[in-house]
Amino acid sequence: MGIFRKIAERIRGFKIKNGVLIRYKGKKKNVVIPDSVTSIGDFAFCNCSSLTSITIPDSVTSIGSWAFYWCSSLTNIVIPDSVTSIGDDAFSGCRSLTNIVIPDSVTNIGRSAFYDCGSLKSIVIPDSVTNIGRSAFNG
Repeated sequence: MGIFRKIAERIRGFKIKNGVLIRYKGKKKNVVIPDSVTSIGDFAFCNCSSLTSITIPDSVTSIGSWAFYWCSSLTNIVIPDSVTSIGDDAFSGCRSLTNIVIPDSVTNIGRSAFYDCGSLKSIVIPDSVTNIGRSAFNG
């Protein structure tokens, strides 16, 4: 069944290697990441400007650097409780995000993680966060 899962993930536009979502090349506006993904890699959704909504499964433990960089139409994202780390510039340029809730499981928010998110009106940061990188919410 593994070969069929790999084929299905490629068809849906996902490139996944050893549980890491390396790149999304699909054209959907509303994306559901497969349960087989354990980490969203660096640049995975970079410049997916038509992406409006993303569902991250509970299997994901980290969001890489520049993972959603310049997803300028992204309005909705739910970060599951399984995520412990948000990389540098992970959501930079996501200008349509209006609110975000960081789950209690997150301990690290990377440098410039939400840089240039000009529509961001509300963010909830739990006590579990022990490190917030420089310029995390600049702009």
